[in-house]
Amino acid sequence: MKSDEKQTAMAMIQSINAVEGFDPTPLAVEYSDMNSGEKRLRLPVKVQIAWFWLKNPDGRIAVSVTPAKDCFVATARIYNHRSDPADQFVSEATASRGYLPDKPSVSPREWAQTAAIGIALRNAGYGLQFGSAGDAFDSPTADEIGGIIWSDGVPGGQADSASSPPAAAIVTPQFVSAAVSAPPPPPREETALERAMSTPCPIAKHKGKTLGDLLNEDPGAIVWVANKFKGDPNISAAAKLICERSLAETA
Repeated sequence: MKSDEKQTAMAMIQSINAVEGFDPTPLAVEYSDMNSGEKRLRLPVKVQIAWFWLKNPDGRIAVSVTPAKDCFVATARIYNHRSDPADQFVSEATASRGYLPDKPSVSPREWAQTAAIGIALRNAGYGLQFGSAGDAFDSPTADEIGGIIWSDGVPGGQADSASSPPAAAIVTPQFVSAAVSAPPPPPREETALERAMSTPCPIAKHKGKTLGDLLNEDPGAIVWVANKFKGDPNISAAAKLICERSLAETA
């Protein structure tokens, strides 16, 4: 492709989802390609979200999260209007993220949500002119959306707590006012659910596995640990918490 044709094509791409007076370029961050070492620009997820709300103040970003073996799986859907039916979304993306032993403060649930939202917004055209937009990297970027307010008023940083939003949460425009200028929140401590999921399983035939493994491989066994295991009350309490949260997310 000739240089002038490339410039024309890039200008057309940059016009996608254009908002008068808003240029996302200064908000992009530089990164090095792991293979080539080439310097490129990527657009943080929080900037994508702010851009989306500027373009669609009546839009909706819906996120659902389910626990899986050794990870959480998040699915994000982008709607141009909050009243659009569930199956009439602009784009959809799914991402899974697991625990990182060397980064215990990183919530795999929030990381998966960040990745799914970023990729869904990228697929909807928010950031196509950059080398990358959304969470397309192996390193955690969960703190990129730490300031989000969910539909029930719960801050994104509490997404794994007892006051967690339902399986289908909605990111609201309350986030946009601080999306660009707010510093990332400090790393939070491991949540009760994460600690429970990493608790060693007390059943001999499942030796070496965690209660999180048991949830996916033998749900009946984790119910037994929660209700009938008498060896360690802390392990029983952890199993009960996992069972309660699993029932709440499937309700």
